[in-house]
Amino acid sequence: MDKHPHQERSLVLLKTDAVQRSLVGEIIKRFEQTGLKITAMKMLNATEEQLLTHYNKDDEWYSKKGAGIVEDLKNMGKPVEKEAIEYGKDIIRTIVKYMQESPVVALVLEGNRATSVVTKIVGTTEPTTSDVGTIRGDYTVDSFAHAAYEDRAVRNLVHQSESPEEAEREIAIWFKSEELMDYTTAQQRILYDTL
Repeated sequence: MDKHPHQERSLVLLKTDAVQRSLVGEIIKRFEQTGLKITAMKMLNATEEQLLTHYNKDDEWYSKKGAGIVEDLKNMGKPVEKEAIEYGKDIIRTIVKYMQESPVVALVLEGNRATSVVTKIVGTTEPTTSDVGTIRGDYTVDSFAHAAYEDRAVRNLVHQSESPEEAEREIAIWFKSEELMDYTTAQQRILYDTL
């Protein structure tokens, strides 16, 4: 089947807090109601290797994120005990630990501008700044500062790809090509005049 020219795929991971809080169905429902099609889905225990490959960050990213943590610690009157880059690396270390606390649900969603649509539905990375009506805005109140204070990953329920290119890289980490389904939904026929 040929894809519509604006069709994209996006990887979504329903993180351990979504699974533990029994929000999987509610979250998936929001994506489906928007018109996105599930082309792959599975529940699995993420490996450390998968997670480190998935959260593929460089020193610039670690330094930038770590600088934000240093600022938050200073604002809270807590001591700064290491270089900013190490605080940045701690973000990934805590995410890996958090993502292995229970199974996760991995999804591939497909549709017109899928990565942008998923981002809009999910909300900003920090739940306390996510708009009402988004998944993060409606279902959690965690913040970067609170997570840093408790030395843990922010509990934000969902990972979503940031771009179509990033989605394709991430999908290959979580799914084999034969696990991606190719079919047409009734919604596609209506939204895209697909026969």
